[in-house]
Amino acid sequence: MIIVLAVALAGAIGGGVGTAQAEGSRGSGDSNGRQLLFYNHSYGVLDRETADAIEHSDYLREFANFQVRTTTGSGGQTWTGRYLLGRETYVELFGVGDVPGQDGTLGSAGLGLSTERAGELATVTERLKDEGVAEPIKFLQTRDFGDGVPVPWFDAVFTDTQYDAFGAWGMEYRPEYFADPRSNTEPASSPGDVGRERVLPDGYRTHLMRDVTSVRIAITAGDLGDTVPLLRAGGFTVRNVTGGGVVAQGGGTTIRLTVVPREQAGYQRVEMSLNRPVKDRHVERIGNSTLTVGPGSHAVWTFAENGTQ
Repeated sequence: MIIVLAVALAGAIGGGVGTAQAEGSRGSGDSNGRQLLFYNHSYGVLDRETADAIEHSDYLREFANFQVRTTTGSGGQTWTGRYLLGRETYVELFGVGDVPGQDGTLGSAGLGLSTERAGELATVTERLKDEGVAEPIKFLQTRDFGDGVPVPWFDAVFTDTQYDAFGAWGMEYRPEYFADPRSNTEPASSPGDVGRERVLPDGYRTHLMRDVTSVRIAITAGDLGDTVPLLRAGGFTVRNVTGGGVVAQGGGTTIRLTVVPREQAGYQRVEMSLNRPVKDRHVERIGNSTLTVGPGSHAVWTFAENGTQ
C-alpha cells in the first residue's frame, strides 16, 4: 500500500522539517535498541513497457499470489498497483503515471516499515528524536472500500517533508482496520498483535513465492540522509558500504540503498524466498526486467537501470 507521499506530507499533522540529514545519522554504528520496525513492502515506478508486461504476465500469476488493483486512500487519492503478496511481506510495482504527481515519475520508489505490536510506533517516533529528527511528521492513512466512508488504516511517521524520488515511513495498523470485516484480516495471535501476517492473505501458500528477503533501491544522497534515522530508530543494524549507500539488516529482510544522481534513481533488485525448493533454474523476461527462480528455494528479480534498457 503506497502512501502517496506528496499528499501525505502536505496533510501531515504535527511536526515540521526535521534534521534527518545531520552528519551523525548517516549509517554507521549499531541499531537503536530492540527491533521495532520490520520490512513490510517496497514499491517502484517502472517504465510503461515493463509495468504492462508485469500486469499481463501469466508466469507471475503462477509464481506468486499476484494481484492488480486500484486503492483509494486519504483525501480520495487513488493508485493502481501490481502486487506480489507473500506471507508477511510484498512488492508493489507501478508504471509511470499510475500514482499521482511526483510519486508517479520514472524511478520513484518507497519503503514501508511496520510494527508487530501495538504502541511500538510511538517508541520509534521518540527514538527518531535521538537520531536528529527534531519533529517527526505523523500521518493517518485511511482506506475507502468503495462506499465513500474512509476507514482508519494505519498510522505513519516520516522524517522530513522534502524528498527527491524516494520516501520511507514507519507504520502501525489501526484497530479500526482489523475490526472492519471488509479488510479480511486474521484474528490476533495475542493481545497487541498488529503484525504483517494478519494483514496479508494466505494465498501465498499455493504459489512459489513466500517472502521478500532482500531489496535494493538506488536513491539520492538527500533521500538516504532522511531514511537512515528511521532505519536506526526501527532497530535495524545499518552500515555504510563502499561507493555510497547503506545496508540495513534485521527482521529477516536486508535493505540495500545505493546513492546515485536523481536521473539514475530507481528500483533495482528484489530477492525472495520460496515455499519449496525447485530443481531447475527458470529465467523469465518480463519487459525490461528478469526474474530468475531457482535452483533451490530462492528467486531474484532484477530491473533495468531506472526502469529502462
